[in-house]
Amino acid sequence: MNPDLPAQQEVLRAVESTVRELMQKHRDGRKLWMPSDLMPADELADPNYEEELSSLRERARGLPDGVRVAIALNLLTEEGLPHFHRLVAVYMGHHGAWAEWNNLWTAEEDRHGCVLRDYVRDARVFNMKALEEMQFQYIESGFDPDWKDDPYRLLAYTSLQEKATQTSHANAGRLAGNYEPKLQKILAHICADEARHYVFYRDSFSAVMKLDTNRALHALAAVAPALAMPGHNIAGFAQMSEVERRAGIYGPREYLKLVEELVRHWAIDKMDGLSAMGRAAQDKVMELPKRLGRMADYVESKAHSRSFSFEFIYQRAFEMAGG
Repeated sequence: MNPDLPAQQEVLRAVESTVRELMQKHRDGRKLWMPSDLMPADELADPNYEEELSSLRERARGLPDGVRVAIALNLLTEEGLPHFHRLVAVYMGHHGAWAEWNNLWTAEEDRHGCVLRDYVRDARVFNMKALEEMQFQYIESGFDPDWKDDPYRLLAYTSLQEKATQTSHANAGRLAGNYEPKLQKILAHICADEARHYVFYRDSFSAVMKLDTNRALHALAAVAPALAMPGHNIAGFAQMSEVERRAGIYGPREYLKLVEELVRHWAIDKMDGLSAMGRAAQDKVMELPKRLGRMADYVESKAHSRSFSFEFIYQRAFEMAGG
């Protein structure tokens, strides 16, 4: 049991008015879309759409296997949404502004897995049975990060993770756009949602840090050094992540950049009047970019050309440089 939990829950209640303001700002800034806006599937569909579907499949055949792997990983992690709705509900409660946000956020996030699945199914990108088996295994295996019953760790995690997901979708879309503009358009819609979700979590955590700086810094220092990306318990996750890194989609370099962005935004270096715990956490967070930079250098220096193959792309072997 987290001995600080009652005090933390009091802080979370105290910032609920800010949470509602951030939710309203979020709603005002979004343009709500539905998966069928991007991948129509109506019974009375435009007859010309069948021709477009044939063209889409032809374009999708040109997608490099490295991009296919990134799309598969992004789709699988999006479909892990039940884990994250549960975690937010457990850590932030089932009533009040935080619960309202969880329901809103879940409704928006649910569209991401839906539209990506519609796309890869219609475009015939994967061995769908193999991908579905991976998705089943991921949902069945659960996701229970060791956050010590600390709701601040959830907010620190979601701030970092939403930016990481945004980055991954954006970079995958950039590469996919060289072959298949429809896929790039879909990923751009998802990326825009993730950017807004990132702002919500980032600014909510800012409000918490103002009221409870020491404990919030301690939570950030516990989560940030080794962020467990969504889906890390997917079978083959390490190999798929390595493909993403080598493709320049997401890896230690990208994580370093987003940590630097958040450290600047939260002005971690300017926080003063801290307790001994707060100062130790501040020092740890401020040292993190250097540590992440060294890690990225090490990973890149040790990487050599390597062959990959995955069942969901029919065990085709493809080579990737170390990068």
